[in-house]
Formats: sequence, structure tokens, C-alpha cells
Amino acid sequence: QVQLVESGGGLVQPGGSLRLSCLASGFTFSLYAMSWYRQAPGKERELVAGISNTGGSTDYADSVKGRLTISRDNAKNTVYLQMNSLKAEDTAVYYCSTYWGRRYWGQGTQVTVSS
Repeated sequence: QVQLVESGGGLVQPGGSLRLSCLASGFTFSLYAMSWYRQAPGKERELVAGISNTGGSTDYADSVKGRLTISRDNAKNTVYLQMNSLKAEDTAVYYCSTYWGRRYWGQGTQVTVSS
């Protein structure tokens, strides 16, 4: 079965950095696009970044362009989200996701940006 396991969240000061990882299993990772979403308290889940199956194409929400970078390592079945210049408004639970017949989600990892 499809499993997505996120890690790397935590508490960071404004302006700091974090790197999220998502280890995938149960499907042929290299054939599928991957995405990162986030959900802040009281808000709907939103798409943050996406990457094609080869990694050759990426896309970002306007609010994170220039600060967050999505990448993947198909040999390790892992997708990453490098988060720089973090702001308080980046505080959310971050989810890894893919679509294979239906959308699959990881359990999420909490990112808190606060001084």
C-alpha cells in the first residue's frame, strides 16, 4: 500500500531554515509527480510546491516562491522541501502527497516559526 512518511519539522525562529523529507513506498516513486501541501490552524489545506516525476519541472505557490525549494531523489524514494527565510505565516502542518488513482497523504509534520 502507498505510504508517505514526512520528517524534519520543528520550531524555528523567523528567518531560519528547515528541510522536510518525505519517504515514499508502495508504488513506483519515479513514475509519479509529488507535492507538498500545508494547513495552518483554521485554514484550508493549500498546495505549496509540486515536482514532476523526473524532477525536471517544479511549481510553487506565489507566497513561497524564492524561499522554498522542492526536490527529489528517485534512488531514495524521497522528496524534499528546503525552507529558507521562514516567516510566522509559514507555520502549519506540512503534508507530502501524490496522486495514484486517488490522492494519498502522509501524516504531516508540524512547522512552527516563532521567536
